Amino acid sequence: MKTIRRLIYTEVLKAVAFVTLGFLALFFFFDFVDELSDIGQPDSLGYGAPQALAYVALLVPSHLYELLPITVLIGTIFVMARLAQSSEYTILRTSGLGPWRALRSLLLLGAGFVALTFAVGDYLAPAADRSAQVLKARFRGDVLATVGTTGAWLKERQGDMSYAVNVAAMGRDGTLTSPRIFEFDGKGFVASQIQASTARIVDGAWLLGNAEHQSYDTRATDKAQVVTTHSPEYRWPTTLTSEMVSVALLKPDRMRTLDLFEYIQHLEVNGQTAQRYEIQFWRKVFYPLSCLVMVVLALPFAYLHFRQSGVTTYVFGGVLIGISFFLLNNVFGYIGNLSNWMPWLTAAAPGLIYTMLSLGAFGWLVLRR
Repeated sequence: MKTIRRLIYTEVLKAVAFVTLGFLALFFFFDFVDELSDIGQPDSLGYGAPQALAYVALLVPSHLYELLPITVLIGTIFVMARLAQSSEYTILRTSGLGPWRALRSLLLLGAGFVALTFAVGDYLAPAADRSAQVLKARFRGDVLATVGTTGAWLKERQGDMSYAVNVAAMGRDGTLTSPRIFEFDGKGFVASQIQASTARIVDGAWLLGNAEHQSYDTRATDKAQVVTTHSPEYRWPTTLTSEMVSVALLKPDRMRTLDLFEYIQHLEVNGQTAQRYEIQFWRKVFYPLSCLVMVVLALPFAYLHFRQSGVTTYVFGGVLIGISFFLLNNVFGYIGNLSNWMPWLTAAAPGLIYTMLSLGAFGWLVLRR
């Protein structure tokens, strides 16, 4: 049995690696073409072809994370169909490779792909994306990430006081640009406002540079006044971390699972909606598990009987199935966010649907036929 597993695992790994390399090369080419318009611009500060190539190369881990379940499906289908076409799988069946043994072997291999997908999506891809943003910021300006024209808004609560915080952008060294802090009292009235040119996050506080602090005293309507003070450096204690600011500025699908979880907890404590981030959190939890679904979906191809037709048709079918899974995963994310569905169910629904399809195909082609 070890020899059989070694044979199947070796063939599947080589096929998956080949398919993954092909897709990554295609995405690399498309990303580089998109970057050609930014090369040599007057405001690029030396952003040329070598820098563009390095930037595109740092985007590869993100594409790898997105493509792994699809390439696992295509590569496994190719191997299973080729073994069936050459009658090698028939020989393996007569040697004692029953359907359940084959399923257990592929599930073990799929578990390895699950671990790889999780590691790439939770560690390699976020670090590479951050390095890519830093690289581009070095040659295109100081801004690391921005959201529209208003920046990112966050909320903080400290006792009876609440704060609305606005950050325009984050620099490549983690410095916040143009932070604004609005303080509200227990009745919801604005108590003070702090504006600064920059801010640094250190030891549970924001160090605001060149800060202007405006305090609004409206307790007596006939003596209402605004007290303005200027400070070269102002320390504002807060629980808002640089990771939380990054989540608010960057796309949530580019963040680590733990960072998303901490940001969701922060939103819930401050009474803010976290539907979008909860869906993305559960998608990052369930997405690596889709590799298990893909290997189960590929197993029935080994029990198809074809000698004259080539494997190309079945590989093309695998490509269509993989693309449909990717599209369905995105569609469910948007619909779940708009319809306020349960986040974990929204994220798990595509995997559950394809699990039922794979088990149905396995039962019909493998066990009944």
